[in-house]
Amino acid sequence: MTMKFIGIDLGWKSQPSGLCCLEWIDGQLQLLDLDRKEAIADILTWIDQSVQPDEPAIIAVDAPTLIPNSTGSRLPDKLSHKYFGKYHAGCYPANQKLPFAERTINFGLELESRGFAHAPTIEPQKLSRYQIEVFPHPAIVNLFNLERILKYKKGRLTERRLELIKLQNYLLDILPSFSPPLRPLRLCGLFPSEIPTTSAALKVVEDQLDSLICAYVSAYWWYWGEQRNLVLGDRTTGYIIIPQRMLGTSN
Repeated sequence: MTMKFIGIDLGWKSQPSGLCCLEWIDGQLQLLDLDRKEAIADILTWIDQSVQPDEPAIIAVDAPTLIPNSTGSRLPDKLSHKYFGKYHAGCYPANQKLPFAERTINFGLELESRGFAHAPTIEPQKLSRYQIEVFPHPAIVNLFNLERILKYKKGRLTERRLELIKLQNYLLDILPSFSPPLRPLRLCGLFPSEIPTTSAALKVVEDQLDSLICAYVSAYWWYWGEQRNLVLGDRTTGYIIIPQRMLGTSN
């Protein structure tokens, strides 16, 4: 049985997007690709090359692809603040009048046209083609039992770099022990061995590691379903899939 897991850290405006492809092989996840593309057309081409038309896969997008509300915030946005505000992990509000809305909604429609159906509910480990919305900040908090988010997106360059190094170490040292396990990234030449010291290079790695988290969350959702994941919202309101906080147990 093989299944692919695609993570898209989608640039909400015209900025580049981080891209990750994992594959379920012999009971573990293997990193196949870690990339970054700018144009939506290039991202879709990358997806088409990574997942064949009849191949089962789940695509996790860090962006609001379902936005039913014309103003204000979606239900999942509000719930993210309710449950994750104390970790500084509430998400940005989305509505149809915001500048990014057309881009992110259309991206979800492009995935639907390729057979990737929204999956706010799922039968664990069933092979099919799905898409979900995810959000790395609360996923990282819950997967690694943190007291607050890793603040690698804003602030001084030196501080952002240190926070990104923490994330790199969590990915390297902890994910291989989870279920589903991620094959140790040190064995893979695609994973960045060092975190850069310049702002532009740091942003590239940030996008790539975010996309890897997205891809892993999609695998965690496929593997466990609602047994070990939270679903904020639904197909009508928009939704975000977040791994549950599993204190004191093996993930």
